[in-house]
Amino acid sequence: MAARLTRDSIAQVREASRIEEVVGEQVSLKPAGVGSMKGLCPFHDERTPSFHVRPQMGLWHCFGCGEGGDVISFVQRIDHLPFVEAVERLAGVYNVQLAYEDDGGAVSRPREEPGRRQRLVEAHRAAAEFYSQQLLTPEASKAREFLAERGFDRSAATTFGVGYAPKGWDNLMRHLSSRGFTQAELAAGGLVSQGNRGYYDRFRGRLMWPIRDVAGDVIGFGARKLYDDDPGPKYLNTPESPIYHKAQVLYGIDLAKKAIASNRQVVVVEGYTDVMACHLAGITTAVATCGTAFGSDHVRVVRRLLGDSATGASGVMLSSGRTIGGEVVFTFDGDEAGRKAAMRAFGEDQAFAAQTFVAISEEGLDPCDVRVQQGDAALARMLEKKSPMFAFAIRSALAQVNLTTAEGRVTGLDLAAPVVATIRDYALRSEYARQLAGWLGMDPGDVRARVGQESRSRRRYAEEPPPQEDGDGAPRRRRPTPIPDDPVARLERQVLEVALQFPAQSAAAGFDALDPLAFGTLTHRAIHDAIRAAGGVAAASPGPGGPAQGGSGQGGSGQSATAWLTEVLAGLPEELGTLVREMTVATLPTEEANLDSYALGVIVGLRRLGLTRRIADLRARLNQSDPADDPRALLGELQTLEGERHRLAAS
Repeated sequence: MAARLTRDSIAQVREASRIEEVVGEQVSLKPAGVGSMKGLCPFHDERTPSFHVRPQMGLWHCFGCGEGGDVISFVQRIDHLPFVEAVERLAGVYNVQLAYEDDGGAVSRPREEPGRRQRLVEAHRAAAEFYSQQLLTPEASKAREFLAERGFDRSAATTFGVGYAPKGWDNLMRHLSSRGFTQAELAAGGLVSQGNRGYYDRFRGRLMWPIRDVAGDVIGFGARKLYDDDPGPKYLNTPESPIYHKAQVLYGIDLAKKAIASNRQVVVVEGYTDVMACHLAGITTAVATCGTAFGSDHVRVVRRLLGDSATGASGVMLSSGRTIGGEVVFTFDGDEAGRKAAMRAFGEDQAFAAQTFVAISEEGLDPCDVRVQQGDAALARMLEKKSPMFAFAIRSALAQVNLTTAEGRVTGLDLAAPVVATIRDYALRSEYARQLAGWLGMDPGDVRARVGQESRSRRRYAEEPPPQEDGDGAPRRRRPTPIPDDPVARLERQVLEVALQFPAQSAAAGFDALDPLAFGTLTHRAIHDAIRAAGGVAAASPGPGGPAQGGSGQGGSGQSATAWLTEVLAGLPEELGTLVREMTVATLPTEEANLDSYALGVIVGLRRLGLTRRIADLRARLNQSDPADDPRALLGELQTLEGERHRLAAS
């Protein structure tokens, strides 16, 4: 019988996992109100952050695409894992001992076989260790010479995990087979290939760079040819696999992610040695693509770590040379191929809110050669002399024609005007139109008119693409539930938001004393019922000496706020569960210092409204003189309710 995780193990993983750390590996999170954080959604492309995380409740929700869940569902989505493997991965990170049970209820620990992704990651980790050890062997002398010629010593090789794949056909396969990995697993991960005579090592006689994901797991390799008799390509990468997708991978992202987030800068280079050179020279924000051009998926990865938001002051440069809204610097070889690569990158420029630049060595050297020939300081100077991407793109267009002739200048305008027209910022577009007129020696009015004509035909660049609809496997984006226009319904939602986010304060303010009829909106009443069924907010409130806010503290019932919220969600259909997640991560209109008074204000306000409704109902029944009603009983109840309303008003 198949073993499954026990409910207690799943709950322990939820409790132990710090959702802000797990999400923070993928998204640059910033404070967004009391107890909330936000960033750019990793599941859809957006310019304004709508992805919210509520650490103390262990939830995330995107108001842009409607996706949401807990820390386990986030790992499932971001790493494309089944539920059990996501739990196992988090358990490994946070040292949670998992227990499993079979259909008969027998408990065992741990499960003998990890999930598929974990197996592939473990195989790649073992392969990286094998290659690293092989770099020290006599056969690897040419690999060590290659590194030394480029200024990398043994310490640098260790830092970046550089290794060597020996020439034999099955050295790695035999090594990993002895570690318990099957040939089918190695083939699935791209470590071995299959031919007419069976399986053989994919990488042979090559210098090896382990490629890691943002969490630091080895998911693939980049390999450089060392021997003239090798008929293969100069560079060979891991093929597409369940854990390696080259369009989403950036070499060095695991080392650069913290510096990218703190410095608001990313430097995009072209090769593995360029990344190594930059990091060793102190440019720790450098990353590189792996066997593919810098594309839209790479943009999304960088923007999330950069916190690249359209709401920032992008493009405003300080005297230090840095920009307020962050910067993306592309470095390319100074030859024609490098310039073409820069122009391809220009096609992705509009996806960034941050200012984008191009840095090219005057001598036509790549960053690694600059460091070898001129030193670390020269590499830093090369980046300091960066040019804005727009200026570089315009000048590259003009470089194709002879500007000394009238025909050449007109052709130059034809080539450069579309480039200027793609600039979304009106002031910046006008400034570059003015500069273009100067470079062409043409009337500024004529150039502005031509740019305006191009701009009007390119309005699609000025607007964010609409949400994807169902079809071709693309997920349909669910729009967030609208905030009610009715002030009473809006107050009901505010009460539920504060109750879900801060149960301790809500308990003190009397939430559990609310009558279900205080919620006139049926969806709100259903959520209130689910909260009551989970023991009310008091079930998640900290006991004596506990934290002031619900979250990691234990309530009087011994239930943490995270477990309590899980119980609330379990009592609701999925559609209402989504609404609960929205409420749990919504930004409250108050400061932390005023949280207690805010909770008291909205809850007392709703209690007053509920009393007013019941009083109006009793008065109507008294006026109708229904024979089934006892007037004296109704009058007594009316007096009691009016007294309670008076006390609330006086409090």
